[in-house]
Amino acid sequence: MARLSVNINKVATIRNARGGNVPNVLQVALDCERFGAEGITVHPRPDERHIRYSDVRELKPVLKEEFNIEGYPSEDFMSLIEEIKPAQVTLVPDAPDVLTSNAGWDTVKREAELSKIVARLRKTCRVSIFVEADCRMVEGAKACGADRVELYTESYAANYNKNKEEAIAKFVSAAKKAEEMGLGLNAGHDLSLENLQYFNSMIPNLLEVSIGHALISDALYFGLENTIQMYKRLLLK
Repeated sequence: MARLSVNINKVATIRNARGGNVPNVLQVALDCERFGAEGITVHPRPDERHIRYSDVRELKPVLKEEFNIEGYPSEDFMSLIEEIKPAQVTLVPDAPDVLTSNAGWDTVKREAELSKIVARLRKTCRVSIFVEADCRMVEGAKACGADRVELYTESYAANYNKNKEEAIAKFVSAAKKAEEMGLGLNAGHDLSLENLQYFNSMIPNLLEVSIGHALISDALYFGLENTIQMYKRLLLK
């Protein structure tokens, strides 16, 4: 069964919109664990528009489940990873001004750069590289020395209601390639209550899903504890 890691960036966005400490990001993370989340994901950006570096430092000592930190590997970010020592770092290619992650790494063109970054960070934690569902990019991630890949699921989500069999096809191929290459497989970004169960059923070697925007949005209607349990039920094989 794939693990559910809850991305709490949106909780921090709400907090920052008003100032102060409501909602309390630390408490929400602990409650997510209490409600069944098997991991907590954050993505501290340079402008700290949602999760702040200070949040990351406060979260690490109190979390009991896996801590996954996403981000672009700037020197500041890599130093943070080396300080915090999370269970996993997920490398994303976002420029500082990007609203949200909107592409995977080109692991072929940027192999030399990524190989140095991965080698450095693997001394501290497990390293996952955010990639499109493209077998060449999966092979490239292996060449870079990564432990896992995280498949960027936007195209699957966008096409799910049009033709789910067609939408999932390249993800199945990428998943098989990851298994062949000895890479662990994660997925995230656009999975939801609507499309998660089918995705999970078609990707047998899925280890972890990281879900934030959809899950926090659903929690507005269903409550956080209930929503986490709803997502976990969809991950049952």
